[in-house]
Amino acid sequence: MRFPNLSLENILWDKGFSIVAGADEVGRGSFAGPVVSAVVAFSKSINQLVNNSNSPRIDDSKKLTTKQREIADKWIKENSIAWGIGVGSVTLINHAGIVKATNFAFRSAIKLMTKSLDRRIDYLLIDAFYIPYIGGIRRSKQKPIIRGDEKSVSIASAAILAKVYRDNLMIALNKKCQKYLWDKNKGYGTKEHRDAILKYGVTKYHRKAFVD
Repeated sequence: MRFPNLSLENILWDKGFSIVAGADEVGRGSFAGPVVSAVVAFSKSINQLVNNSNSPRIDDSKKLTTKQREIADKWIKENSIAWGIGVGSVTLINHAGIVKATNFAFRSAIKLMTKSLDRRIDYLLIDAFYIPYIGGIRRSKQKPIIRGDEKSVSIASAAILAKVYRDNLMIALNKKCQKYLWDKNKGYGTKEHRDAILKYGVTKYHRKAFVD
């Protein structure tokens, strides 16, 4: 079985890019709840830890169990040099659209990371697409990678952080709207969720363009 590795990060570190970060988002296709983005940066010494048999599995977050993600989430936060999480709210999604909300979440996550580092990211690896309007990170310093969370440890790590954070948000929201089973479907359009929308209508936590 093929897992994400550090080949892309190692190439960039060898070229002299000191702060190489990976970024990803979760919740883009959900019917309810925010979109959440995360960014993670490791130092080159992470090679030794990733190859250690005692390290947790770092992989596409959708391939991991809840417990595996929680263990990985803690490990990533303890072993990265910096990380950040950003949220694109339902209000922003409904007013500006999912693309702008997602990019806002990415920029928020990057801003938090750079604040903790007290310096800019040198190079950004991203799942699938460029992120516009990031101060100091031009397109020439970004590399979008299709299925990046299956290839890059940094991107996979960002996806795990975003997934754990968003899942916890949806579990908390479920306490306010238990009829929609967000603790199970995390706001995605499962049959049970769609049936609940037909029966009870939409809430302020639903994305209008997704459920109209």
